[in-house]
Amino acid sequence: MLDYLTAGIAFWMTLFGVQESLLEFRLGYLGRYWFLAISASLLLSFLLSAPIIITLIIKFAVDPFTFPGNIILCAIAAVIFGVILTLAQWLILRQSEMTPRVFALINTVIGILIYFLLMWLNEGTLEWSGNLFGGWKTVLVFLAGGAITGAATGKALDFYCERVEQRLIQLERDRVARETRERERIKNEIFERKKLEAEKLEREALERKMIEREMALAEEKKWYEEHGDDDLDYEDEDDEE
Repeated sequence: MLDYLTAGIAFWMTLFGVQESLLEFRLGYLGRYWFLAISASLLLSFLLSAPIIITLIIKFAVDPFTFPGNIILCAIAAVIFGVILTLAQWLILRQSEMTPRVFALINTVIGILIYFLLMWLNEGTLEWSGNLFGGWKTVLVFLAGGAITGAATGKALDFYCERVEQRLIQLERDRVARETRERERIKNEIFERKKLEAEKLEREALERKMIEREMALAEEKKWYEEHGDDDLDYEDEDDEE
């Protein structure tokens, strides 16, 4: 039986499957949980929205086929589906540092808009109950719509992640370059400091040697001044004898 539920399943399952195949390359093992988690959230959304919509139709006589009843019911379903799907996608995407958190909301909004656009365009061929194979063209339309939407949104996320990854790599390279320059600067400063300290020690050693030499010369001069003449007299007397 091809009905609105079957069309929705064809669209969303295809969309999630295509997204998973694209995201798995970028997110690794996280992409493997995409289809399962989003499918479970889709089922939960349906279980939450179905009682509300049925209650509005029965108790409040909201007509799902005429305006504004159809708009009200679609809006309620879209809000519930959007919240649950966004939460499920966000829980997966938040595990990756390079993944934009807003993608979950954007992806869900785009999926809902494309789905309702396909529903509006194919409303004439959809039936609440009908021939099992009578609407195969509609099935193909929803499968193609889901595949195209999933490929576009999944590739957009992959492209964004690639750009962020390149930016992170560049930031890491810049950080390593800055650290290398900083290490070289510190190394040069230490070398220059040690060089200055060595030159200072050499100057101090030379100054000490010069002072010691001057002191020694002064002592020697003083000694000669005190004893030099006597020695000279003794030597002269010995020569005369």
